[in-house]
Amino acid sequence: MSLRPVAVPPVPETTARVARAVFRKSCLAMRVRDELGPLFCDEQFASAFPRRGGPALSPGQLAMVSVLQFAEGLTDRQAADAVRARIDFKYCLGLELDDPGFDFSVLSEFRDRLIAHGLEEQVLDTVLERLSGLGLLRAGGRQRTDATHVLAAVRAGGRMEFVGETMRASLEALAASAPSWLADIARRHPAWEKRYGARCDSYRMPKGDSAREEWARTVGEDGFALLEAVHAPGAPQWLREIPAVQVLRMAWVQQYHRDGEGCAGGRARTSRRAGFGW
Repeated sequence: MSLRPVAVPPVPETTARVARAVFRKSCLAMRVRDELGPLFCDEQFASAFPRRGGPALSPGQLAMVSVLQFAEGLTDRQAADAVRARIDFKYCLGLELDDPGFDFSVLSEFRDRLIAHGLEEQVLDTVLERLSGLGLLRAGGRQRTDATHVLAAVRAGGRMEFVGETMRASLEALAASAPSWLADIARRHPAWEKRYGARCDSYRMPKGDSAREEWARTVGEDGFALLEAVHAPGAPQWLREIPAVQVLRMAWVQQYHRDGEGCAGGRARTSRRAGFGW
């Protein structure tokens, strides 16, 4: 896809009127637009796009979405839903109220493109430069200037959603295929019903490195427990052939590692330890 640079649009009159009526005291996304103005322009990211091909979504807007996504701790799916459904996001991005947004996969593709072309510092540098120009950052302070930290935090949220949804999909497939067998396993793990009863994108992921590590380790242990039950000698062998279970096994091989001495993700609460392998 190629880049067709467009100017940052002003906030549409209808969007502004509705947003100010709903958020009488403003909110984070609206203050970002009002106080910092349009932060990014498409030309900043021109080197990451070829000259030919279908038109790409505005990288300036995707950069702004990434900043809001990091600030609120949203997954890619949640951020895309916010662009589609939230008035404050539409206000910040200068979108009409009926703008349909974009597919959530665009955000991960945008991050990969930034990294591949060495532009990962562009987003945070622009924010810091604007904040400094407005006197909102003090010289000599300890503000973190590691843009890779922002991209990594956003990516981690998406991967957390991935493992949570993979676990939930496996449980749903087993509930449909072998309800009696799964009911017996679930009685040993009463927390599973609450933890995986709803889609992971229906609630906020925990914030903070330690909280996210704990959540990831818990989901990892749950997945290992389910895989061990499926591969136990007394379990029906055909359970292992269920596609969702095979996806679970492959995903856990990719995302987790486990040994008897602990691992990068920290020590789990059981004797068999799991770590979040990213």
